[in-house]
Amino acid sequence: MRISAKVDYALRALAELAVAEEGGYRKTEQIAEAQDIPAKFLGNILQELRRAGLVESQRGAEGGHRLARPATAITVADVIRIVDGPLGAVAGQAPEDTAYRGAAAHLRETWVATRASLRQVLEQVTVAQIASGDMPRAVDGLLDAPDAWSRR
Repeated sequence: MRISAKVDYALRALAELAVAEEGGYRKTEQIAEAQDIPAKFLGNILQELRRAGLVESQRGAEGGHRLARPATAITVADVIRIVDGPLGAVAGQAPEDTAYRGAAAHLRETWVATRASLRQVLEQVTVAQIASGDMPRAVDGLLDAPDAWSRR
């Protein structure tokens, strides 16, 4: 699975907002510096997250950005869908809408199963868990697999 820089930056920014003082606002520049994200790119991402209802902003000296929902109610899957679109799209279409012939006739099942397995992780992990490091038990189990940290 390929994770775009935009999704990575969005999740890092949301994690920063999750640990901000209760209800406190963080300036784009503060978030960008804390996470080493280009501020201009981050500004665009924060606007997108605001339009989607995950972030709210306020202008002025005391302004900035804060979470519009509890961090426990924002999943990684939510963020990916907002920033990059549906999970598991195949050439721009839903896996169940693909059709193949001959020897590849059952490839569709592979794509649907792949999306289902992604959902098992991405719909469980919340921004609060990322910020705290307290991952769901099922995710910890996947991380403990002998080859989890090996690139292939």
